[in-house]
Amino acid sequence: MKRILVPLVAMAVILLLGSCKSSKYVPYFQNADTISLAASRMLYDAKIMPKDQLTITVITTDPQASAPFNLSVTNTVGTSGQLSAGGGSLQGYLVDNTGYINFPVIGKIHVAGLTKGQCEDLILSKLKPYLSEQEKPVVTVRMASYRVTVLGEVGHPSVVPVSTEKMSVLEAIAQAGDLTIYGQRNNVMLIREDAAGEKHVYRLNLNDANLFNSPYYYLQQNDIIYVQPNGVKAKNSDIGTSTTLWMSFVSIAISIASFVVNVLN
Repeated sequence: MKRILVPLVAMAVILLLGSCKSSKYVPYFQNADTISLAASRMLYDAKIMPKDQLTITVITTDPQASAPFNLSVTNTVGTSGQLSAGGGSLQGYLVDNTGYINFPVIGKIHVAGLTKGQCEDLILSKLKPYLSEQEKPVVTVRMASYRVTVLGEVGHPSVVPVSTEKMSVLEAIAQAGDLTIYGQRNNVMLIREDAAGEKHVYRLNLNDANLFNSPYYYLQQNDIIYVQPNGVKAKNSDIGTSTTLWMSFVSIAISIASFVVNVLN
């Protein structure tokens, strides 16, 4: 009986040690108490990219003065095919591949690479020949198409809308239900497209608190986060029904052998 029990117990110990080894990669930010986070001291502003959808409003003390600078939907087509009065909702401005929008009265304005605040200041400066200071013009720019995608070993892979125009990689992962126990925390893939349409891949380590200092901590619009499966998940995917039954048999055999030894002793 002891000849059977010893290898079974040894196998159980090996499996236990293997799981302990992999568990050290589970906690986030393991060195948070030993590093400086001074480099993370920044206020992030998203930059406008080609193919972004912008909502731009111009407000003045005299509504008639600002009306020519606001694209609004005033008419809609009803189910009967007749035109009906709309609610005055604002149309979006699509940034073209060269970074321009076509603004009413003013014409083409290059906005790609600007932050929301810089874009507002630029448009406001171009409105000066048309609006007086007494009319107190105010320009508001919003990014209507800001979103990121989270895939792989997360709770629920999804496209995450970003209403605040600012989202960190941690917020995006949290929105997707956090990493599963099978997700590689030290090798998260970030796929980013630049203004020229070229894709770049960056690797992020969630075990390392230096992530807060990373220039990729905050996400840009249309970023893709992919969490790769770890070795345990990869091995599990190769386990067939027969292997699963065999492991169950080994577990039962260990329990029975332990029971018999205890009874004999």
